[in-house]
Amino acid sequence: MKPCFAIEIVTPKKYLLKGLWFGPTRPKKAIIFVHGLGSSALNQHSLIEPWINKKTAVITFSNRGHDKIASLHKLVKNKKGYVSKIAGEAHEVFTDCVDDIAGVVNFVRQRGVKETYLVGHSTGCQKSVYYVSKKPDRIVKRLILLAPVSDYAEAVMSDKNNKLAKATKVARALVKSGKKHELLPSNVCDDIVDAQRFLSLYTPNSIEEIFSYAQPKKNPATLKKIKLPVLAVLGENDEYGDRPAKDIVSWFEKHVNSKSKAIVFPGVMHNFTGGEKRLAKVVSKWL
Repeated sequence: MKPCFAIEIVTPKKYLLKGLWFGPTRPKKAIIFVHGLGSSALNQHSLIEPWINKKTAVITFSNRGHDKIASLHKLVKNKKGYVSKIAGEAHEVFTDCVDDIAGVVNFVRQRGVKETYLVGHSTGCQKSVYYVSKKPDRIVKRLILLAPVSDYAEAVMSDKNNKLAKATKVARALVKSGKKHELLPSNVCDDIVDAQRFLSLYTPNSIEEIFSYAQPKKNPATLKKIKLPVLAVLGENDEYGDRPAKDIVSWFEKHVNSKSKAIVFPGVMHNFTGGEKRLAKVVSKWL
């Protein structure tokens, strides 16, 4: 059990996010952890706890894709002081991740931290890469991607009875008719997800399909824009990978910059369970 501080983050667009601050209040370094689909600031503490020390703080926060369906507050001048909108994994808009992460980076900067490192896990990797491609910031020194797998590639791997194509057709029709935030019917999609979010996650040409190893001819332009050193870590037994981890690592090695590195982490699945302390040593060495 690690003590921590509850924090409130206001993004540049005035959305209110909840988070936790682990470690020293005036650290030399800060690691910002960006969680994956449906997770939150309350999850994966066993993964990040080994990174905390006297000079390093770790900040987890619930981005607007936390949990399946959630309420998001935007600060405004009315009697309540805010208005609410529906968010969560089912309804989030991927590009809003720039505002979310910018809010946390600003929060850290305002507390005098000079060195910040962005760590994404799962779909948090796509968000981290997209943020850095849009907001190159001197305070963010390095980028670490834990289990950076393609949601589209996983969906193709898991597709049965051509259900993916049917759901894509329904989702496109809903967006075209102005119903982009309507949930897909259960007879075409097993998940609880709205039309625009489905298309963002599970179609080959979406902005979110950054790790395009399942499409050899596609140019991963967003990833190539990253000038920071990047460490990509693939679990050897990642259950969401559509191919051996070493093949995904080879793809990353071809497309990240020369200051970067991609490795297979042995003996773990997508969440690195059982390998947390070993992973911390890899992260510490990289930082």
